[in-house]
Amino acid sequence: MPGPLKIAVCGATGRTGSRAAALAATDPRFHLAARIDRARWAEFEEALETCGAVVDFSIPEAAVRYAAACARAKIAFVTGTTGFSVVQRAQLAAAAKKIPVFAAPNFSRGVALLNHLAAEAARRLDGFDAAIVETHHKAKADAPSGTALALSQAVREGRSGEAPVPTFSLRVGGVVGDHALTFAGPFERLELIHRAGSRDAFAQGALEAALWCVRRRPGLYDMADLLRLR
Repeated sequence: MPGPLKIAVCGATGRTGSRAAALAATDPRFHLAARIDRARWAEFEEALETCGAVVDFSIPEAAVRYAAACARAKIAFVTGTTGFSVVQRAQLAAAAKKIPVFAAPNFSRGVALLNHLAAEAARRLDGFDAAIVETHHKAKADAPSGTALALSQAVREGRSGEAPVPTFSLRVGGVVGDHALTFAGPFERLELIHRAGSRDAFAQGALEAALWCVRRRPGLYDMADLLRLR
């Protein structure tokens, strides 16, 4: 049988990256080769010589640099970093021509299913207004969250390119992540809600994505691919 998957975790001092590293260190399916932060590029390049995948929870500027290095080394790259610019998304897509790149703003299986249900509801509830309220901890930099943007996109796809869904962002306390999508008609409304109780849902999901991703051809993947929702 093959041995454990050797991985490096980037952004390993952050909220979710630290949990991904901690979970990998105690999971026999993984060998944690390195915990990387922005000040340890030399250690990252050294880790690439033996790793089978990189799991990233850093910042956009660092993530695209990690992705490019993984592309050169032919190593799978998994990122949960959010807030990418159009140019940075193009850089990820360029890396995906050479390696499997798994990019998801949220690695929760529940959120992936929420996006699927959102698109279906948008198709079926013609004439209903849609709105999103997302809540995160007060230190989160980007707003709306990457998850909220993906949820809005799911609604747009269900309605063949409708304008972005009105989204309201709250940054309070230590909230891990709540997302509520409402469809409101003249006589009724439907609410689809996901609440994250722990960042371990995201960290564990990223590790599962790494195991899945290393068996794939070069390409750009996300949770819908992993859960066969397409």
